[in-house]
Amino acid sequence: MVPEDLTRVQFVTDPQLSPDGRRIAFVVTSLSEERDEYLANIWIVALAGGAARGFTAGPRRDIEPRWSPDGARLAFLSERAPKDKLQLYVMPADGGEPTKLTTLENGVTSVAWSPDGDRLAFVSPVGGQREPESEEEKRKSRAARVITSVKYRFNGEGFIYDRRPHVFVVPAAGGEPVQLTDGDFIDADPAWAPDGQSIVFASARHADRDDDDASDLWRVPATGGTPLRLTTTTGPVVFPAFSPDGRSIAYLARLGRNAYGRNIRLFTVPSDGGESACLTAALDRSCGALPVRPLWSSDGKSIIVAAEDRGDLGLWRVATQGAEPPARIVGGERVLNGFSTSADGGVVAFAASRPVVPAEIFVCRADGSEERQLTWLNRSWADEVALSAPERFRFMRAGFEVDGWVMRPAGFVPGQRYPALVNIHGGPHAQYGHGFFDEFQVYAGAGYAVIYANPRGSQGYGEAFTQAVVGDWGGGDYADVMAALDEALRRHAFIDPARLGVLGGSYGGFLTSWTVGHTTRFKAACSERAVNCQYTMFGTSDIGHIFNVVELGGPLPWEDMARYIERSPLTYAKDIVTPLLILHSEDDLRCPIEQAEQLFVALKKLRRDVRFVRFPGENHEMSRSGKPRHRLERFRYILEWFAGHIGSGR
Repeated sequence: MVPEDLTRVQFVTDPQLSPDGRRIAFVVTSLSEERDEYLANIWIVALAGGAARGFTAGPRRDIEPRWSPDGARLAFLSERAPKDKLQLYVMPADGGEPTKLTTLENGVTSVAWSPDGDRLAFVSPVGGQREPESEEEKRKSRAARVITSVKYRFNGEGFIYDRRPHVFVVPAAGGEPVQLTDGDFIDADPAWAPDGQSIVFASARHADRDDDDASDLWRVPATGGTPLRLTTTTGPVVFPAFSPDGRSIAYLARLGRNAYGRNIRLFTVPSDGGESACLTAALDRSCGALPVRPLWSSDGKSIIVAAEDRGDLGLWRVATQGAEPPARIVGGERVLNGFSTSADGGVVAFAASRPVVPAEIFVCRADGSEERQLTWLNRSWADEVALSAPERFRFMRAGFEVDGWVMRPAGFVPGQRYPALVNIHGGPHAQYGHGFFDEFQVYAGAGYAVIYANPRGSQGYGEAFTQAVVGDWGGGDYADVMAALDEALRRHAFIDPARLGVLGGSYGGFLTSWTVGHTTRFKAACSERAVNCQYTMFGTSDIGHIFNVVELGGPLPWEDMARYIERSPLTYAKDIVTPLLILHSEDDLRCPIEQAEQLFVALKKLRRDVRFVRFPGENHEMSRSGKPRHRLERFRYILEWFAGHIGSGR
């Protein structure tokens, strides 16, 4: 695989099963280097068999398909004009012309049909500074921004202090949208009650919301009114879903305010409020990796959720009553990116990928039986491109079992030695695993052995393992990565220990910068969108005032500045002699670009081999969702850097 192959992959996501269980709508996205944008359309595939077919033909992006309760219509979001925000459309499920339901300045997200199919709820940001319309206004200075909240901007969204998302309802036949919620709050994830009389949504409306990540479920009449709080502000909550009888609401939540590293679990709460019950206490795994609400069975006796497990991301069925433990119904060494069920809960549709197979659409029964693959949109591409399958290994270190993987370079020849790239994931509470990952395939395609691991802090191995990194960035996690490298070298003689590179982004960028400040065994490194200076990130990152404080162990900078200095890679710049490529996006608000600027200037002053690449107009997600040309350009810089310092096996 070469970087340009990224533009030939059909990325399959968001499978939505029709209420009668006969058809699946899903999104197919591709990258256009020529247009430098993402193109997405909605496709349909029948469970009875036959080729998938395009359902929409929008000129840019058609996403988020949602079936009406009777299955006769499909709602979706679309960008139809060059400067359009995503707007809500509805069209007949058998094809025809779409009807545009919204023309809101800030666009639409989170669409949900009412049970009777007459209305749709959605979320749209309200407020914000308007762009000047006339040339005369464009020449004038902009109004000053008056900030009173710490959470005044957010990565990928920019300034949000005067622009808050709220819940709306619009008639499915057309009409003016009605705003149901307002105020200085961020509202999300609307879900209709079965009787259609009210909507539940997630929102942080407590007095201390500027200082924590907690939120609650709120219920508001479908015609508007004062929201009623249903939960007790114990931590962040998302994706409410009513039980079929309307008496309970399932949702995903993490117990504890700012308790990063704890599992996201499945809860239920009475629909009129009260004491919540955790349904996944016996499942020591996190259920929050996918943006999909819990799916109830038609009899209300079980709920399906996704959970991370040792590099996999599959589906589990959880009983709502009794002591029956959660049961895995969709497993295997693969990673799901979305799922849905038929109205009666008897059929499950999902999109899943494996390391050598981009995501496709699958279907099975509610117990996981009779699984079938329904699409092969990437078959011809996969037949033309040589992909490398990872080889898993496990080892014990300091009381934890750690997973690692090695991928052989393309064109592997037994007896030959190859340079290797050690990859470190971000988070730190994320996981590498068994999904298709274009980066690893491109590195293997360029002739490198690829080494990666899930050190302590990773999800998928239980809460104790995930929280083991909190308060210890650069400690046990760094030792785990180095131990994984040693284990890979011990097992695979084809890896050349004299030609090693290391790279990572975000927290992985932190650990890359930290690594080259603490060892000289790597001949080159690439630190991307990294945390390099903990004490300046506290006040410049959109989440630094909470996240970095917790991850460092709890003290504020003025309470223990020494700790912030000790756990900052910048502190060890004088010890960095490894040639370092620094990549960063100029609009990154998660790890602001000053993090890269400080390390670059320090290394230049030290006369070290360093290169700094800045990407204009991109944010923290550039490597995953940035402009296609920037993503391809990024690959070229990385490959050129390592080829110039450790060579290539090709």
